[in-house]
Amino acid sequence: MTSEKTVTIHTDGSCLGNPGPGGWCAIMDWDGNEKTLVGGHSLTTNNRMELLAVIRALEALTRPCTVQVYTDSLYVRNAIEKGWLKGWKKKGWKTAGNKPVKNQDLWTQLSALLDTHNVSFHWVRGHSGHPENERCDALANAQAGSGGLAPDPGYP
Repeated sequence: MTSEKTVTIHTDGSCLGNPGPGGWCAIMDWDGNEKTLVGGHSLTTNNRMELLAVIRALEALTRPCTVQVYTDSLYVRNAIEKGWLKGWKKKGWKTAGNKPVKNQDLWTQLSALLDTHNVSFHWVRGHSGHPENERCDALANAQAGSGGLAPDPGYP
């Protein structure tokens, strides 16, 4: 896949309680430009917010790109980089223990976006002073605590 643009995305998700009100943030950088995206739901989980941050950022891209995603979520990173997502799809959305995959609605969305872009995932330790991760964390937490959030349509 040939990409015209390289984009760096930093993401984080937050949940006040788990489940509870949640927020997500993505900071996108390309060619000296920056865009910050935020959102949240009134009742959700931390893992759903981590996934939504990546999904919403990739959805914001207007053409196929080479993307470097930095996340403090091992759940998101490992599912892609260790091949869990491919295995889940191959097994009909079942885990290695033959249980239904949690957050299948979001994994399905992310999988389609990964087919459009050349994406690499990188893990950063949360709350360790990484500037973009700290900014994402603060903005995701602010969203989670902002009130008036819509329900998460995929959360049971």
